[in-house]
Amino acid sequence: MFSEEEFSTSECMESRLYGYCYQDSNDIPDTLTAITELGSPLEMIQLLQTSWEDRFRICLSLVRLLHYLAHSPLGSVTLLDFRPRQFVIVDGELKVTDLDDASIEESSCTSNSDCFMEFPARNFTLPCSVEGRCQNMNEKRNLYNAYRFFFTYLLPHSAPPSLRPLLDKIVNATGELHWGIDETAAQLERVLNLYKSGEYLQNTTRISKSEYRRVPEAFIPDENYRCWPSYHHKGCLLSVFDVNEAIEICDSYSQCKAFVLTNQTTWTGRQLVFFKAASNHIMPDPDKITYVKVTD
Repeated sequence: MFSEEEFSTSECMESRLYGYCYQDSNDIPDTLTAITELGSPLEMIQLLQTSWEDRFRICLSLVRLLHYLAHSPLGSVTLLDFRPRQFVIVDGELKVTDLDDASIEESSCTSNSDCFMEFPARNFTLPCSVEGRCQNMNEKRNLYNAYRFFFTYLLPHSAPPSLRPLLDKIVNATGELHWGIDETAAQLERVLNLYKSGEYLQNTTRISKSEYRRVPEAFIPDENYRCWPSYHHKGCLLSVFDVNEAIEICDSYSQCKAFVLTNQTTWTGRQLVFFKAASNHIMPDPDKITYVKVTD
């Protein structure tokens, strides 16, 4: 175990310290008050109701954190308490609330049997190095905990179909500890690049079933329907790479009769689009473009 003063963290890792106040009085002796970055508690049930893009961001920020821990200036760091309550969400990314339950101690060993890691669902035995240390035990413990608490719930569900094989491969590889943190981080960064660039759409058939009429500088204020997952709880608001993907999504919903391109984007730069059940009332708006389905 070590104190927080001994360990210099990166901004992507721990909630930022904005200031502190030391107080020494008769009423409250030797009191230190810290003012830290305010984050939202991690509620797994709520996360499961958010968009895949936001859930992926949480997993990506977690892997970046674990990569930092594995290569920290003090050596490989393990989080002994990995439960979701140890984390908060700050601006859509995962951060550790404190480092009280972190350790840089690598287990000593004389044989592989000494490098036994026990978890509720399964166990692992790691190799014992010639130096008498269990190889990568801190890193592998962090990675498996990331798998069982986060990846298995947040990564595959409602992901774009063309990304599912790669995401399933990542989940399976971490669940079996076939990969270390370097390979896991590289594969998740690959998913990010495929998603942001639109390359994940290249192997899909992009032939529209319907024709659409483009109405510039216009929007549809009502005519909402609900879809899941959505960025708006009373309507169907999704992110798209381009107009063609928006058309594909509208074609896939029987109730979709139009969609509105907004000037808002997600953290990946993808455009937010409202999908509509009708186009009876179109209003002027210089920041939006409406597409109305004219044939089925």
